[in-house]
Amino acid sequence: QQQLVESGGGLVQAGGSLRLSCAASIRSFSIYAMGWFRQAPGKEREFVAGISWSGDVTTYAASVKGRFTISRDNAKDLVYLQMNNLRPDDTADYYCAVGRVLGDGSSGPDFNYWGQGTQVTVSS
Repeated sequence: QQQLVESGGGLVQAGGSLRLSCAASIRSFSIYAMGWFRQAPGKEREFVAGISWSGDVTTYAASVKGRFTISRDNAKDLVYLQMNNLRPDDTADYYCAVGRVLGDGSSGPDFNYWGQGTQVTVSS
């Protein structure tokens, strides 16, 4: 049974940084693209970042490009989202997600399983 557990969320001032982690209990984790999504209050869930199964391809939403970095550790079945220069409009619940086998993680619709999320609040 697949399981994703996110951690690292919290309250931070604008301009600050947070690092989210996702511990994945997935058979053959290293062959799956992985990603991060977020959902702000009253809004739909949106794609934030994706990483290919091998880690050599990363994709970002325009709103976070240059500020967020996705990475993975296939030896430890972990995915990270380093978030720098946070803004109040980054406030949301952040979800780790599983993508396609041998995928590049670049397309939101390719993801089909999400964790329970971790809350990020950015104060102005």
